[in-house]
Amino acid sequence: MSALSAIRSVVDYESEVDKITQFLEKFTDGGGKKQAMEVEDDEGGIEMMAELTLGEPQQKYKEVLQQVANRAEDTVEIALDDVRRFEVENSGGHPPFAFNSSLAFRIENNAKAYVELFSKAIDKMMPEPDASAMEDPEADVLDVIFQARRDRDRRDREALMGGGKGAAAAEAGPDGAADAESFPAILTRRYTVKFIARAAQKAQAVREVGASQIGRLVTVRGIVTRVSEVRPAMVVAAYLCDACGSEVFQEVKTRQFMPLSQCQSARCVGNRSRGKLHKQTRGSRFVRFQEVKLQELTDQVPMGDIPRTLTVHCYESAVRKLNPGDVAHIGGVFLPQPYTGFRALRAGLLADTLLEAHHVRPLKKRYDELASELTDEMRVRLAQVEEEPDAYGRVSRAIAPEIFGHADVKKALLLQLVAAPTKRTRDGMAIRGDINVCLMGDPGVAKSQLLRFVAKVAPRGVYTTGRGSSGVGLTAAVMRDSATGEMVLEGGALVLADNGVCCIDEFDKMDEADRTAIHEVMEQQTISISKAGITTTLNARASILAAANPARSRYNPRLTPEENINLPAALLSRFDVLFLMLDRPSAQDDLQLARHVAWVHTHGRHPDDPASAGIDADLLRHFVASARARTPVLPRAVADYVVGAYVQLRQQYKAALAPARAAAARSAIGATTPRTLLAILRLAQAHARVRRADTVASLDVDEALRLMDAAHVTLDAQPAAAAAAAGLYGDRRQRTDAVSAVFAILTRSLATARAAAGPAGSASLPQLSYADVLGRVRDAGFSEADLSRCLKQYEDINILQTNVTRTRITFVSAPAAS
Repeated sequence: MSALSAIRSVVDYESEVDKITQFLEKFTDGGGKKQAMEVEDDEGGIEMMAELTLGEPQQKYKEVLQQVANRAEDTVEIALDDVRRFEVENSGGHPPFAFNSSLAFRIENNAKAYVELFSKAIDKMMPEPDASAMEDPEADVLDVIFQARRDRDRRDREALMGGGKGAAAAEAGPDGAADAESFPAILTRRYTVKFIARAAQKAQAVREVGASQIGRLVTVRGIVTRVSEVRPAMVVAAYLCDACGSEVFQEVKTRQFMPLSQCQSARCVGNRSRGKLHKQTRGSRFVRFQEVKLQELTDQVPMGDIPRTLTVHCYESAVRKLNPGDVAHIGGVFLPQPYTGFRALRAGLLADTLLEAHHVRPLKKRYDELASELTDEMRVRLAQVEEEPDAYGRVSRAIAPEIFGHADVKKALLLQLVAAPTKRTRDGMAIRGDINVCLMGDPGVAKSQLLRFVAKVAPRGVYTTGRGSSGVGLTAAVMRDSATGEMVLEGGALVLADNGVCCIDEFDKMDEADRTAIHEVMEQQTISISKAGITTTLNARASILAAANPARSRYNPRLTPEENINLPAALLSRFDVLFLMLDRPSAQDDLQLARHVAWVHTHGRHPDDPASAGIDADLLRHFVASARARTPVLPRAVADYVVGAYVQLRQQYKAALAPARAAAARSAIGATTPRTLLAILRLAQAHARVRRADTVASLDVDEALRLMDAAHVTLDAQPAAAAAAAGLYGDRRQRTDAVSAVFAILTRSLATARAAAGPAGSASLPQLSYADVLGRVRDAGFSEADLSRCLKQYEDINILQTNVTRTRITFVSAPAAS
């Protein structure tokens, strides 16, 4: 086999260090007017850059280096836009300056190597600190050790030169220090070099980063699913020789290394003693290390594929920047990682990949960060909205403007985003302030679109579906840490939505065992885990926004919401507001809805609403953040008002328990419980936050009662005919009306027909004989008029059909047997 030919690099790295030094010394940054400059980009096109007309020049990086020398900073961030602009300004007046021949281009394509080149340039021009490390009482241990060793080496050199010991003096290196005790460069550096990618560089999905970008500076966009603990990673190992007393340092560049065992200093080699080395933890250098798992977003995954995950390694200042559930842009160097141990034997030449993080930018900031980072322009826009007399209604109309109607639902969603302040009693018991909302009703009323909009607006919004989520996926799963091999917990959707909103679609499709995992979260806002020897309690301080469909194809107003939604009352009572969204035919409403949908499909945007004009998603986030910064208190007079309103609701609920209205009262959804009182207080405090008030007023309580009454009016859709039917037909049928009883007979007849037909009859649409059904209806004590009313009502909602001669009954959507 012939040897591979050696290729000489065309890049002169010594001259590159000189260019870097010139950039760090001469680059200035200052305020002034911005002017546009056209330069050539890497694809041969024209790239627009902003050139600053410097008013008061500031040597940006020299000031940063001075802060590093003073131990005030530990990171030197190099923006490639600064390198690019510096080259353009010093190109000798020959624009356009080609990007693919610039220093910024070489840094972007070989970022790992240029980190070392920048470090060498910084080492040469590092200024002296303002105060001596020996005089600083809080100085780092290594700084004190370095200063003491430098003083010792200086005294030894003076003694050697005075004594005329030429052999010992010759043993010393160029700087007078012995080679065995010379310090590695990475040991003396008290900083790390990080690169910030160009603003023109687009963020990529995980699956778009391939082998062609190995070693390059890339920016990846995704959601953080798991974050490990911050652990120390060794970069320099220090040893002490027991024979000559020399200190030997070993630089560690991989995850695994072979420790040194024998001393290789000149003294041990000359004396042929071969002293044994002992590792010294105090003299070694460790850096902070954290491993992050980044997963693709939902909109980045093609249909039918599973989301891909990328491992991100964070060092020093990049740690503790991300939390599970954060959506972020992570810029870093894309590197291969060889397998180790037995995995290396199986993998062969294959290698894993990782991203060494340099710059982290969360896309969705927390509410407190949004409130503290207001720009002047956003502050003016926010003040204009808050000063509006009807800011509550105007901002609520800005929620999902593409969706027509649902004014009260949108107001409830706004109050859910704002929420009420969480209270904690003296004995440590926490009273949740997050508001849980459930949207129930017919398909096609835009429940899912409302959920997706809320998940997009909320800083920590997680969207999931009931059918695609398990109990472990919602709470937490036990995983094995790839770095240490230990069992760790990986948070689910509710943990990822901590201090945010968790939107669960198809809530009724969840298994009962998985649905019980939400009970603790909705009231206590914690998740208790006892798995694989791990017993802990995780925080899940999230608001739940759920959407459920009826058990049958469409909502049956003659049944209770419990029977329609098929959810347990213990779970439904934990929702503060429950809205029933029905699709009822109305000529005026249908005309407005059709015009709205046609406008959206024609123009590709929602119609202009003067009430919500100028309120985009960004302004909505800042409005919510500004409202959440307030903590309104509850005065004694308003507290008495709430108590009176609650007692009145309880009396109305007691009156509803009369035997004549037992059929309408047996719905636990409309029941007034002590949780209703807490829901009123939460809604009232959230409304006071929206009003920018410091105290809760009676009008806030009235709005909370109005919203709950609006929801209960829709929930109380069971007509009075149910109660009338109960008194007409006696106790035997007091739990249902004639139409529902006849439909139950139809359901049982269908089940009997299916059992008689066997598997052969399941291929066609289920049919019943009208004469047979009429006979069973009459045997049950009902008339043919009751059967006709039942057929007509269920034909209107497309459950069944009858032929023209009324001899056959065909089920279009077969119901479940009751």
